[in-house]
Amino acid sequence: MPVDRALIVGHGSIGKRHLRLARQLLPQADIRVLRHQIATTVPEHADGCFTTLNEAIAFAPQIAAIASPAPFHLAAATPLARAGVHLLVEKPLSSSPAGVAELLTAAQEHKIVLLAGYNLRYLPSLQKFRQLLTENVIGTVLSVRCEIGQYLPTWRPDTDYRETVSAREHLGGGALLELSHELDYLRWIFGEIEWVMAWLGRQSRLEIDVEDTAHLVLGFKPNPNGLRLVGNLNMDFVRQDSVRLCTAIGEAGSLRWNGLHNTIEQYASSAGKWCEVFRHETQRDDSYGAEWRHFIACVESDETPLVSGEAGLAVLKIIDAARRASASSCITYTEPAFGASL
Repeated sequence: MPVDRALIVGHGSIGKRHLRLARQLLPQADIRVLRHQIATTVPEHADGCFTTLNEAIAFAPQIAAIASPAPFHLAAATPLARAGVHLLVEKPLSSSPAGVAELLTAAQEHKIVLLAGYNLRYLPSLQKFRQLLTENVIGTVLSVRCEIGQYLPTWRPDTDYRETVSAREHLGGGALLELSHELDYLRWIFGEIEWVMAWLGRQSRLEIDVEDTAHLVLGFKPNPNGLRLVGNLNMDFVRQDSVRLCTAIGEAGSLRWNGLHNTIEQYASSAGKWCEVFRHETQRDDSYGAEWRHFIACVESDETPLVSGEAGLAVLKIIDAARRASASSCITYTEPAFGASL
């Protein structure tokens, strides 16, 4: 089914990115934007605007990208799914698991594509990292250490950080939701997460009303040999030397992915040092562009989504477990996702 009508819900920074990419890939399509603020001009790359969801549904788009703040995703996504519109929903699917099962049910009943927007999975470096671990280049993985940190005031240099989604609870901000890419790729690479220990809080003097730091210990489902892999994940908005690293520690060495430089390094006992084994130069839009090409292929050619709605729900259940674990200072078990698939 060729795509000739598309909808972008939301026109913030990520909505503008999705609009630009949609126009690049669908140059002849009629692309409209749904935004709640009345606009006097049509946004660049768009053919028109709507201010109500009913108007957008009447437009009969074939596909839609949901790029509003996370707490408002379901209000648009579920009615669009029931109208038979294929969906790319920005990460996270929502701000909590509540109501997500209804979206997944609507997607199944109306046989639409539902793609969760965890675009890091499309990075060649992360795909290679997963492949090398599958090939047992460091033997059985015994432990995982993962960290993501970036200073919120310099994250979007042209914007007052205090007004961003990341900084505001009612818009779905906070380190756990905003940096949930890590939770998605960890379960994609290492398997389902069964339990969580967590501490969440605001450590800095940033003017925000959400957690700026999250420390998680994650218990993965046992592998076929019965090994129970445990991982550490540190996430924050306070680190001024930005970092995105995942280190897998195995029986025969370690493998380290650097998501900022898109490199992979291996420490082999025979070499006694870290050696770069993979590097891929990439631009900021590359993973989003690959995500959009995949989304369109899923719609037009019946490809299976790389990041399913069920995977998006699984991440939200881990986040919910982390919140409960932090509040109770106890280990908290995650619930099975809605037919979860990695």
